[in-house]
Amino acid sequence: MDLPRLSFGNVIDGKLQPSAITVTATDPRTQEPLWPIPAASERDLNLAVTAAGTAFQKWSKVSIQERQKAVHGLVKVLEDNREMVGHIVSRETGKSHFMGDLEVEHSLGFLRFNASQDLPDEVVFEDDTVQISTTYVPLGVVGAICPWNFPLILATAKIAAALVTGNCIIVKPSPFTPYSIMKFAELATDILPPGVFQVLNGSNEIGASMTCHPNIQKISFTGSTKTGKIIMKSCAGTLKRITLELGGNDASIVLPDVDVDSVATEVAAGCFFNSGQMCVATKRVYVHERIYDPFLRKFLEAVRALPFTQDPGVPTVLGPVQNKLQYGIVQNIIQDCKQNNYKFALGGSDIQSGQFIAPCVVDNPPDDSLVVQEEQFGPIIPLLKWSSEDELLRRANNTKSGLGACVWAKDLREAKRIGSQIHAGSVWLNSFEKPHPYGYLAGHKESGVGGEWGKQGLLSYCDAQTFHAYKGSKIIKSRH
Repeated sequence: MDLPRLSFGNVIDGKLQPSAITVTATDPRTQEPLWPIPAASERDLNLAVTAAGTAFQKWSKVSIQERQKAVHGLVKVLEDNREMVGHIVSRETGKSHFMGDLEVEHSLGFLRFNASQDLPDEVVFEDDTVQISTTYVPLGVVGAICPWNFPLILATAKIAAALVTGNCIIVKPSPFTPYSIMKFAELATDILPPGVFQVLNGSNEIGASMTCHPNIQKISFTGSTKTGKIIMKSCAGTLKRITLELGGNDASIVLPDVDVDSVATEVAAGCFFNSGQMCVATKRVYVHERIYDPFLRKFLEAVRALPFTQDPGVPTVLGPVQNKLQYGIVQNIIQDCKQNNYKFALGGSDIQSGQFIAPCVVDNPPDDSLVVQEEQFGPIIPLLKWSSEDELLRRANNTKSGLGACVWAKDLREAKRIGSQIHAGSVWLNSFEKPHPYGYLAGHKESGVGGEWGKQGLLSYCDAQTFHAYKGSKIIKSRH
């Protein structure tokens, strides 16, 4: 398919900036190069930080109502250009056109949510002598380092929260998927003052420089736990505020009283949405032994019904693995299952072209297997039997990560009782993982530090300031 005639540039101080170095990302469906784009240099980063620092002096003093209005302006400009941006998302990620448009729609949801939010002063204590109140002030310049699986959604969520709280933000997208957020930043130059929202396409070295830059006050990162640990260490040198949303190995727990046909279909959707390339996608499914066999049959039926095609015009949640590095990780897990003679209930032997991997379902592998222990981040899922609650909880919690989980039961109270014992930051009851702008997202254990989204997530873009106001106090003079 021919590329539409589009151009892209780093956005620095309200202008498109060229670069001496040009790079090109690849379409995961076709392996063909996409649009040429400039690669930011250290000089570009310093220019962007200086512009953001200057803009912050005025932007932080703009009223919350004006900042909300500006974010509403971003909603309109994205709505007006949603077809173009959705097409860009589809090309850079390999998603179907349906999924590209869905990403734009969910990005609009995060923009609208944050445009409706404020953080009013809060009186936390008062008596006859003193009133203690808390206000929230912006941090300054925020660096956002974003992943490749949902490049537009995860960036716009950070952008909207940073802007409405009075910060300026510099976004570094993944080098695999830089295009949609670069185009959005370009469109935003008609809405926001120069320096308030900037974007730098660059290598991992640019991201590393952001984490230790003395004039960036916060880093918000979404990505792997391994990289998150490196970022945390780097940010310590300047005591930056950090938000790290990292990897997960989410368990989906199915109790024996469920309606097997409907729940198996829903669980399958949660496992293979975006071909499993989602931080909070289900990575392990625990099914009670009493219903395991009928559940497995219905689960396989549901997975087989998902369209699996190289045609992006077919509305489907399946697509290629986005990049060759992740493709290799998924293939390694598949090969490990084969070498250990684990039973594939589906897939595992199909030869696909390019970076496409047909959905794989592994039937009851051991708990210490690679497919159970590691975050697959691809279209392969283990189904596991359980019998007793104590055994279930021990196995489900036997992981270093704790991002999300799901519990399925006819009795919602029973689902919540089980869910409350899962060591994870977000638990969905009778639903697969559906992140929502109002729902605070924060990982437990090695799945992150801090959190984002929801009212609580806005606080991560602020410093708290406490006022102790004494009523009618008299200055006591010292006697000499």
